[in-house]
Amino acid sequence: MRAAVVSKGEFQVEDLPAPVAGPGQALISVTRCGICGSDLHARVHCDELADLAAATGYDHFMRSDQRIVMGHEFTGEIAEYGPGTRRRWKPGTPVVAMPILRNGRGPELTGLSAHAPGGYAEQVLVQEPMTFAVPNGLSPDHAALTEPMAVAWHAVRRSRIAKGQTAFVIGCGPIGLAVITMLKAAGVHTVVASDFSPRRRELADRCGADVVVDPTTEAPWAATPKQPRITGAADLLNLAFDAMERLRRIPTIPWWYLFRAAHTLNRGPAGPVVFECVGVPGIIDQILTAAPPLTRVVVVGVCMQQDNFHPARAINKEIELRFVFGYDPGEFRDTLHMIADGKVDPSPLITGTVGLDGIDTAFTTLASPEHHAKILIDPRSDRTAP
Repeated sequence: MRAAVVSKGEFQVEDLPAPVAGPGQALISVTRCGICGSDLHARVHCDELADLAAATGYDHFMRSDQRIVMGHEFTGEIAEYGPGTRRRWKPGTPVVAMPILRNGRGPELTGLSAHAPGGYAEQVLVQEPMTFAVPNGLSPDHAALTEPMAVAWHAVRRSRIAKGQTAFVIGCGPIGLAVITMLKAAGVHTVVASDFSPRRRELADRCGADVVVDPTTEAPWAATPKQPRITGAADLLNLAFDAMERLRRIPTIPWWYLFRAAHTLNRGPAGPVVFECVGVPGIIDQILTAAPPLTRVVVVGVCMQQDNFHPARAINKEIELRFVFGYDPGEFRDTLHMIADGKVDPSPLITGTVGLDGIDTAFTTLASPEHHAKILIDPRSDRTAP
């Protein structure tokens, strides 16, 4: 099969032996594979990423001196099965799969490990239990976005955002755009998106953002049509005074019972939810400095450098800081069906398609935010530019 192999940061399209499905695995013929932001990082910073992965318990992340077939946002058609499989679908059935293989008890990240070649190829191996049939005749272009949209759905779910809370999305690259799309699918009434790039602001609007902000001219916190009631520490203290004055007027119910009920139900004043989708040093501290009290900050962007922030700022405003990563099988399946059922439209993210011979050009193009968001690879296309 033909595949794009990267080594020491350079891509080369080569003819490789066709993969052979092992126990519990299936072989699929790739129809589309997306280029992820993490692929852009891994191409040139994989040794640093490998060190970070090893520190958290995963020792098989790709290294620069290895020969790697990247690509973990893929869809394709069932070609054949390995031993010990249930053969759930007929050959030719369109499927998507979570990008992870398992040899014995050892997991391998597809497209990011030398032991699990990815979807920048004509064929890729998948684990049968982690594979899902594509429903409703969903196009390969849209099915391929199941993986990145599942990342966004996980972030939105973990944020525990209520429909009436304001969401701020800081950074409108592919993951920020996916978060905007999923927030609107979840019914969040007000989504404020912020990015320096005019092109990304345009795409944020197409993805459903209610307010789109250029941070060089306006702070996102000032752009929301629903201004927060609590903007500083004084407001928090006055809220306590006002609550006690009202509760003391109720003679028959001890006021502390009402506080206990609110604590048990987790009810009380709440700020907005901020999704940090930039992933560069300094952004978290900027958010902690500018965000109103009681904000929940969900860190989705992957910062590869050491970062610093001032904890006292977050403490004084009682800001919650939450980090998210990946998704679970239920979220992956649900994302696929949300797309197939028309509840989520990922089409604004797709800005170009190339064949295997166009991958190097696509990576170079994606370094600039002004033209493309998500470029897909069609292994059977001869396109060399998106």
